[in-house]
Amino acid sequence: MNLLRNFFVIFFLGIVGTAYATGEQPVIEQHQYQVPALINKADNPVLRIRVTVPARAMLEALELTAKGTTDVADIKTARIFYYRTDSAAGSMYAVKRPLFGTPAKGASEMRMEGHQVLQPGDNYLWVSYELADETNLDHVVSAQAVSLTIDGRTVPVAPVVNPVRQRVGVAVRKHWQDSVHTSRIPGLARTNSGTLLAIFDARRESGRDLQGHMDIGLHRSTDNGQTWEPLQIAMDMGECGGLPEKFNGVSDACILVDKNSDAIFIAGLWMHGVINEDGKWVEGLTEDSDDWNHQWRNKASQPGYSERQTSQFLIVKSTDDGKSWSEPVNLTRMCKKEAWWLWAPAPGNGITMTDGTLVFPTQGRDGSGRSFSNITYSTDGGETWKTSNPAYSGTTECAVAQLSDGRLMLNMRSGRNKGRLGDDNGRAVAVTDDLGNSWTEHPSSFNALPEPVCMASLYKYGDNDGRRAMLVFSNPNDKEFRKDMTIKISYDDGNTWPESQWILLDEGRSRGYSCLTTVDDRRIGILYESSQADLVFQRIDISEYPR
Repeated sequence: MNLLRNFFVIFFLGIVGTAYATGEQPVIEQHQYQVPALINKADNPVLRIRVTVPARAMLEALELTAKGTTDVADIKTARIFYYRTDSAAGSMYAVKRPLFGTPAKGASEMRMEGHQVLQPGDNYLWVSYELADETNLDHVVSAQAVSLTIDGRTVPVAPVVNPVRQRVGVAVRKHWQDSVHTSRIPGLARTNSGTLLAIFDARRESGRDLQGHMDIGLHRSTDNGQTWEPLQIAMDMGECGGLPEKFNGVSDACILVDKNSDAIFIAGLWMHGVINEDGKWVEGLTEDSDDWNHQWRNKASQPGYSERQTSQFLIVKSTDDGKSWSEPVNLTRMCKKEAWWLWAPAPGNGITMTDGTLVFPTQGRDGSGRSFSNITYSTDGGETWKTSNPAYSGTTECAVAQLSDGRLMLNMRSGRNKGRLGDDNGRAVAVTDDLGNSWTEHPSSFNALPEPVCMASLYKYGDNDGRRAMLVFSNPNDKEFRKDMTIKISYDDGNTWPESQWILLDEGRSRGYSCLTTVDDRRIGILYESSQADLVFQRIDISEYPR
């Protein structure tokens, strides 16, 4: 039987093994991508190889090196997938192709053997790693092809000129995890005891924005983001008012840790029922109804206070390190101006000022329906709240930080950047020294931090560790597409963001939202919508940067 099998293999190779018959050599190019390699994900793209042959040929072996990997024991399995056409790193596994060869265990040098027909022209191989569960989040991985064996001949592969070392992360949320269709809109904070809290929209039935069946989900980590506890729900309006859960969605959460007490707050936006494009409440909605509208579209949220007039600003509180949460308290009548069409949290995280004032970044629509960004604050530990004047018009999702001189900086998503690819593309930035009663446009506004019109995160790192504080910023670093998720650092209160201090995390395209916080006295953490999973957590050692 073995002789017969060998005969057919030799016969088959004789038919397809013609790559060298024409006298032309195969052309082999390899390319690495800066995307996160994730714990809790079976396949992580680490290398793309393009093989161009003049005629049908047989690929028989591929030799790899993991040089540049912190610890090869992190590589649980290496796999190779074959594709006839090219694909981006973020979509390489959208459709699985036949696996070439036998999966290899992690080692410094790996040889994988098999039989894969190469068609005339371009052929693509993707190398993937599956990481061990105990892989340290501070590690990196890398892969390069050393040689390919085609039609019995070994062809060396030119090394990558500037090798990429991919940072390890953890897939905190994946598509359909916990029966949740899509997890979106990250918020992240570190409690006073050092626990990391990750919050997000648990969009149960689709990836669509409000209105829909969605709650505010939460995961806790007590080991600096290495592992995360099972899903808990921090905010869920259920079947309020006799309407199905699909007409009681809660979204766009923001988390705030009071640095001077045991209180942690989460704000979220509740949409009850549907207000149609004419501004009229839709009666008689049932589970079978397919009515939909979104609070930022047409007249879906209106002047007034009641849930049949406008979307509602809710807040929940924890005093046990995020293990349990209070029933929601509605702040709409306390803070919203009646004429405003909408008042809502800005997703991400809030801050505690040096004087103890608690500040949420917020957003809304004014009396004409035009968007704005502002802040909402409490000077009594969260018992009562006030909302400020708008910092800017035509802006929405924003992030707040306290500067070295005590002023507050608001960094804002701006609709005017859509379609602007020149030097005038940039985040809107304003500052206030009176809790938003008045605002001044910052010199960096609309010129320092480009965006593809997307939520971003601004965070002040190093308040209490005795070293000079820095501002840290994250967003998709592109003027057109939500790609190139990048962390940037400023040492001068946001006046400049030197390119030498940029950290590219994910060059793939994604939904692009992110949130930053402190992990410990040398690391920051980021929770973001990645090209590789719904929500990814990574931590970055920032102690190497001068302060």
